[in-house]
Amino acid sequence: MRPSRLHAVVETQRGHLFPWVAVFYAGGVGCYFALPEEPGEVTWAGLAGLAACLLLLLGTRWRGSLWPVPLLFVLLGLLAAGQRTAAVAEPVLGFRYYGPVEGRIVGVDRSASDKLRLTLDRVVLADIAPARTPARVRVSLHGEQGFLEPEPGRIVGLTAHLSPPQGPVEPGGFDFRRHAFFQGLGAVGYTRTPAVTLAPAEGGAALWLWRLRMRISAEIRDVLPGATGGVAAALTVGDRSGIPADALEDLRASNLAHLLAISGLHMGLLTGLVFATVRTGLALRPAIALRVDGKKVAAVVALAAGAVYLALSGGNVATERAFIMVAVMLVAVLFDRRALTLRSVAMAALVVLTLRPEALTGPGFQMSFAATTALVAVFGWLRQAGDAVPRAPRWARGAVALVISSAVAGAATAPIAAAHFNQVPHYGLIANLLSVPLMGSIIMPGAVLAAVLAPFGLHWVGLWIMDPPIRWILWVADRVAALDGALSFVPAPPPAALPLLVLGALFGVLWRHRSRGAGLLPMAAAAFLWAGAERPPVLVAASGGLVGVMGAEGRALSKPRGDGFSADIWLENDGDPVDQAKAAERVGLGGAVGAREFRVGQARGVHLTGRGGREWLAEACRSAEIVVLSVEADAPEGCRLYDSARLRDTGALALWPAAEGIRVVSSADRAGRRIWNGGGRPRDAFGLARASP
Repeated sequence: MRPSRLHAVVETQRGHLFPWVAVFYAGGVGCYFALPEEPGEVTWAGLAGLAACLLLLLGTRWRGSLWPVPLLFVLLGLLAAGQRTAAVAEPVLGFRYYGPVEGRIVGVDRSASDKLRLTLDRVVLADIAPARTPARVRVSLHGEQGFLEPEPGRIVGLTAHLSPPQGPVEPGGFDFRRHAFFQGLGAVGYTRTPAVTLAPAEGGAALWLWRLRMRISAEIRDVLPGATGGVAAALTVGDRSGIPADALEDLRASNLAHLLAISGLHMGLLTGLVFATVRTGLALRPAIALRVDGKKVAAVVALAAGAVYLALSGGNVATERAFIMVAVMLVAVLFDRRALTLRSVAMAALVVLTLRPEALTGPGFQMSFAATTALVAVFGWLRQAGDAVPRAPRWARGAVALVISSAVAGAATAPIAAAHFNQVPHYGLIANLLSVPLMGSIIMPGAVLAAVLAPFGLHWVGLWIMDPPIRWILWVADRVAALDGALSFVPAPPPAALPLLVLGALFGVLWRHRSRGAGLLPMAAAAFLWAGAERPPVLVAASGGLVGVMGAEGRALSKPRGDGFSADIWLENDGDPVDQAKAAERVGLGGAVGAREFRVGQARGVHLTGRGGREWLAEACRSAEIVVLSVEADAPEGCRLYDSARLRDTGALALWPAAEGIRVVSSADRAGRRIWNGGGRPRDAFGLARASP
């Protein structure tokens, strides 16, 4: 395309630039998290100076020019991510700790093994200076725990095993260490001894609100016992601790788990219900309707209701994101603008990414904005098409809109869900069509009624209304999950696949020119990369205690128990839905227990475990290209040894065949030197170094 024609095409986007601003800003955030090394103060100062120069030029010499806009907002996104990282940096435990732990309860949930889990702040650890003590720790309670009622604000003491948050379980995998960093967690662990109360619960607005949420949750589960009450508590105050594990699995397999997260659907239904109720109520009173703008009054009341719902739900990231999106749309109503536009979605994305840039890398943000963008775009196209699209009879339009909404949202989020969770629910559309209508028509109105009647002790009326539809949803989830072929499993995509897919889709939606079809090219490239994705032939856990070898049946594991988290994630990323014990029975590793042998191409490797592994070390080093040892040992001369000490530095390993024998890729190599893994000092977005904690 000639430069003049390219300029003309770009100029056609002038009136539709704002959504692209959010895309460029998100691109800057993504660039920050993809950096191999934390920028130094000179780099930060240079980036900030360049952004300032671009702003100045846009306001003077380049006024009205579009060309500097992409670079400016990429820089602003990168700077915002760096500023946020510096702002949340807290001490991280640098070693394994066993001993007394004291702290204040600020979070209660359940672990993946369904154990009660406490998040503590004001942490005190024996013989560790306050400046080196993590600001928050999270501890799972195992064993007999009948001595403590986990009330928010209570000061507790326990004896726990703590360690730094774990890095990726395979190179390039999900980095829990980064996730924990942005949650303020400096250590995680468990206790097998009883936790005890050291001081009663303290005051404070935040803790008072949390105690209120827990009281509401307990009241709900008293009225609605079992899974029904657990789901009702999750929908109203965000407490999922009362939902049985089997019910959660059914909801995930049927693609209904999104109903439990207080997100855009719930916030939209609640505020939409309040908006419609208030506006209708005002319209029924002519004396009021003639004097006030009922639409704007309804928007203000709906916004207040959304804020209360945000507070009662615990204010997690998904709910905060949903509230921002709803608030942007309701404010648009107050200023007589169309609420549901791509500009509103872009504004919400900018606010969320400025407040929490780390949300960009999570499935919640990606799926939420993918679904919203797709829905706004599709219904916008249908509105513009007018009579060119066949219209359903008036009585059927609600059902048709529901089918279209579920299909569009499902199609928009399916690739993202598959990339993050490695599974595709095939009957999710059916399950959602059978369940989602009840959320808006019965469950949310019932929840609002319960809240209104609660001061009079009649909350049970609203909960009684919620009971049958929740039971129906759980029944649908159970039946759909039990269908043959309800789920299929896919391997993890290469790192470039999902960004290419999203970029192509956004180009097709946002680009206002007949060349928008070019968005199919990066989408096709993403599909090609994903289809050709190759999983590592051999994986080694960071502990040195587990090795997984890819074979004809799938990945064979070196042991049936232990290092279960790594085993589960490896198999999940392989798209292989088997448990660790079954994978350990597969062919792929030879040798005796404690001295397993494996192949990487033509090269031989040995995996030694336990203290007895040291006895076989010399012989293994003579015959193997690489040796993995689960304990510390001195490597014989010329031995390529990865013992537990070396693995603490490298993290998990992926082994690939190479011309020289075996190519080793470590998690540390892929993760780079970043603040969250100890690779840099916290700095603000202007390059000023903060004192290390």
